[in-house]
Amino acid sequence: MKIGRFTIEQLSEGQFEFHKGGHYRRLESDSPDPSPPGGSIRRGTTILGIGPVLVQSEEYRLLLDTGLGWGMDAGSHYGDISNVKTNLEIFDLQPGDITDVILSHLHYDHAAGSTYVDAASRTSPTFPNATYHLHREEWEFALSHVESGNSLPIGSEYHLDEIYRLAADNRMNLIESDHLEILPGVDIVKTGGHTPGHLAVTISDNGKHAYYLGDLLPTEEHLNSYRMQSRDHHPVQAKKMKIRLMRKACDQNAILLFYHSLFSKVGRLEKDEDKKYVLKEL
Repeated sequence: MKIGRFTIEQLSEGQFEFHKGGHYRRLESDSPDPSPPGGSIRRGTTILGIGPVLVQSEEYRLLLDTGLGWGMDAGSHYGDISNVKTNLEIFDLQPGDITDVILSHLHYDHAAGSTYVDAASRTSPTFPNATYHLHREEWEFALSHVESGNSLPIGSEYHLDEIYRLAADNRMNLIESDHLEILPGVDIVKTGGHTPGHLAVTISDNGKHAYYLGDLLPTEEHLNSYRMQSRDHHPVQAKKMKIRLMRKACDQNAILLFYHSLFSKVGRLEKDEDKKYVLKEL
């Protein structure tokens, strides 16, 4: 899809069951079709999509979050998984072509694909030429959590073992501001709420806009309901920022991009006769 000079593509690692024990299992192609779509729940598991976003212009190639990345890991038992590298090949791109990565937050399902472990057990950046942008508050909170050993709700933990390599190699740009133009036409907004330093991303050019809200609005099923109380770090803040950004996106007729949706991964917001948001697919 086009937003002015930008081309936006939604990548997909597939569909997964997220188990209450905190681990993911990929759904095979012959698995039953989950219903209803978007974060549906069955047998004590939540069924989610994993979908990083590729943004391209003449100047740069940007990824919004990096997925699970299991197939990049030499020690993984999921070598056949559709990872970001495989997705990029569809668009004739290699990991070295990516210039920038924005991590909305550091939860495993959004950030694990940032690095990989090779056959010699060495950790390397998945995107060797990219700068990884994240908020300093997110990084410092994640570090403090790991160091303290304090527990967080299942699905909201940090697993930083491989992410440390990005810091050691000075690949991180730790953002200080709550609102900043990272690249021409690409802005970040610190929303907090889901995690202390959670970021949303807006892409704008020639009067057209796209919004990526990460886990502030993970699927289309979350448009008119708030289901994240048990996982959000600050539920009140998360709900307020979600409402504020959705209202702005609707006013701007912006495209919304969903990371965890199973089927409706993109669309524009409208309001029905009951003043509830509905997603109009492109």
